[in-house]
Amino acid sequence: MAEETLSLALFFVIAILLFSAAGVYSTSLKLSNECTYTVWPAVVSGRGTPPLTTTIFMLEPGESATLLIPASWSGQLWARTLCSYDLTGRFHCLTGDCGTGSEECASVQTFPPVTVAMFNMSGNGGLNFYGVSAARGYNLAILVVPQGDDEGNCMATACVDAPDGPPERGGAWTTSCFAFGDPENCCSGAYAPSGTCKPSYYSSYFGSSCPWAYRYEDDDGKEKNRAFACSLAEYHITFCPHPSPAMG
Repeated sequence: MAEETLSLALFFVIAILLFSAAGVYSTSLKLSNECTYTVWPAVVSGRGTPPLTTTIFMLEPGESATLLIPASWSGQLWARTLCSYDLTGRFHCLTGDCGTGSEECASVQTFPPVTVAMFNMSGNGGLNFYGVSAARGYNLAILVVPQGDDEGNCMATACVDAPDGPPERGGAWTTSCFAFGDPENCCSGAYAPSGTCKPSYYSSYFGSSCPWAYRYEDDDGKEKNRAFACSLAEYHITFCPHPSPAMG
């Protein structure tokens, strides 16, 4: 009888913990690696938002992982490639490196080129805002697919059709700012004020391959709808989706 009472009490404790957790987390992000190589996802929370409990992991080809997202969370994520530890114990990646020397990323200031998925959960009207950015270049294809309800502009977005870059950069394309370093391409100096910086020939050419992605630092998405919003329970982010989805 005592064992039965103890088991019942344990059941209620577990139930309370589960219901409490359900109130803390508002949505989830499922990350899937369909690349033919290992990737090291980087997940960085925005300023003033709670950090995630899981930020260090890797995905072998075919593997997936699900991240529980707190309410009102904002952040960015991307995939790092060809990562390893050097002889001094510092962690480095050929693309998407954070510059921290470890698997933990301290900020979104990554070394380009890198394709980025951006999220702002529980924004205006209780909607989740999301998008894909190629403003820092392109290192692999990313597809974001909302799953669940259909309230709001719940559409898939991606950058999947960019041409392969130089082999020495792991097939990645860098940004026009990193390539040329001038104010016009970096949206700096006289081109820093919002609305002043325009797409360059370089970003426009690249943007034609990824029309649903943000293309340069001051890109507000007004030319095309590159910011999406809906109130869904889960978002599926796929690295190197195969076959590439038919968008449009």
